[in-house]
Amino acid sequence: MSAIEDLIKTVAALRDPNTGCPWDIEQDHQSIAECLVDECCELLQTIDRLDLDHMQEELGDVLLQVVMHAQMAHEAGHFDFESVCHVVNEKLIRRHPHVFGEESLNTSEAALTQWDQIKSAERKRGPAQSGIFKDLPRQLPALMFAKDVYKQIQKLALSAEAAFDQTAIKTLSDTLDEATLGKQLFEISAACGARGIDPESALRCYTQKLVDSIEEA
Repeated sequence: MSAIEDLIKTVAALRDPNTGCPWDIEQDHQSIAECLVDECCELLQTIDRLDLDHMQEELGDVLLQVVMHAQMAHEAGHFDFESVCHVVNEKLIRRHPHVFGEESLNTSEAALTQWDQIKSAERKRGPAQSGIFKDLPRQLPALMFAKDVYKQIQKLALSAEAAFDQTAIKTLSDTLDEATLGKQLFEISAACGARGIDPESALRCYTQKLVDSIEEA
């Protein structure tokens, strides 16, 4: 068997109700959700350090979480790891007609635009969405949440001038480098700590209020 088939078989054995590991048998999707966050963070650490030897191990740990969730779904009669691979493979082919079809694109910007156009025309999975903004996971770190919201504001040409200073943002983007921005973010975080303010919560609340104000306008 291939290595991935070996891994699937091993995880199934761990989950076997008669002969498996008591801890693995007791787990469900919710109970191991935090494990996925932990493993992703450890993988990101190896990426930041360009620690390729350690990255191999951490990629395996993230893959284990995917296989474990797929095994649980398989046991409940929903889907399995093969169908997960099938769905994502079909998506990649469908959203890259310039690679797997007759179309031709020459820039990454054109590829991203086409990706968004194809994605918007696809059947939506999950709960129905309402409102202007796409449904962003509330589990996103606040900085990523704010970045994605601003990206949507720009993409949809939404009016949000009253909420923040566009000129100031333009000035910052023209003058800041990564080191300077990192220093300023650190100083803001430190100042929040000195005032007893959670910077994650402060940024998340402000960004959500911004979303709500645009939705209600």
